[in-house]
Amino acid sequence: MSDALPQPDDVLAASARIASLIHVTPVLRSRSIDTLAGCSLQFKAEHLQRGGAFKFRGASNAVATLDANSARRGVVTHSSGNHGAALALAAHLRRIPCHVVVPQGAIATKLAAIASYGAVLHRCAATLAAREAMCEQVRRATGACLVHPYTHPDVIAGQGTAALELLQAAGPLDDIVVPVGGGGLAAGTALALQAHAPATRLVLAEPCGADDTLRSLQAGRRVDDLTPATVCDGLRGLLGQPNFDILSRHRSGTDAVPVEVIAVDDAATIAAQRLLAVRTKQLVEPSSAIALAAVLATPARFAGRRVGIVLSGGNVDPDHLPWCA
Repeated sequence: MSDALPQPDDVLAASARIASLIHVTPVLRSRSIDTLAGCSLQFKAEHLQRGGAFKFRGASNAVATLDANSARRGVVTHSSGNHGAALALAAHLRRIPCHVVVPQGAIATKLAAIASYGAVLHRCAATLAAREAMCEQVRRATGACLVHPYTHPDVIAGQGTAALELLQAAGPLDDIVVPVGGGGLAAGTALALQAHAPATRLVLAEPCGADDTLRSLQAGRRVDDLTPATVCDGLRGLLGQPNFDILSRHRSGTDAVPVEVIAVDDAATIAAQRLLAVRTKQLVEPSSAIALAAVLATPARFAGRRVGIVLSGGNVDPDHLPWCA
């Protein structure tokens, strides 16, 4: 795929391309949480995906599309954890080098996962500018291909395959709720819905302390001057430009997939994370639990509806559960 914005057909192509690599994750139900939420919830269990997160879908698609000459040079990215682990695993399966730039303060278990797949870790300061600068330095030194965690078109297309599977397993849905940080999953889901479920509303769950997507879509331009402050470490990346373009395109026009953003405070997210652990016995990250938190925070919005929720990742540090702090 070129650097042009991915299209709905690219999601279908990605689904076929990565079918032998990914897990088809289950759709979980909880009658007790349905009662609390006042709606019918279908949980797409991407925390049970290879690498522990939906990120493997996009990473494996991007690696699979590399030609032989590019693949030999390897891949490079920057990541706080899940995308880095996903790309490292995808590179390991293709037997090519992988370099991952990681910020200071990243969760130790996520870094251990990246290293376990054989990637070379490069540490930098905990700012987006530092991550991107180090990533470019490594790319120039190694010749590796940059696989950006959320703006790469093949990554976006791959992430959209989770929504395709959810629709196939759960049937028609009134809403699909996904977390949004950099916007790879959000944009990919929008593309999937455009082609296969245009009546389904896309709802994005975003931390109040990192609500640049909400601000961007309200302003009609990408907001890039916000400093994220949230327990959701996987949602601290600012919305990417191509991701903004895709989401904006789906908010307007005669064939639009309506997009909403619900900002959620960290306390509500942690409560939802704990609720999932108690009621479903599934341990997911705050960056994943925020999707349920968004539904519980706005019960009138979802009352009586069939709602799909993508549980995006489960790479939790068991020694630092947020409700035990």
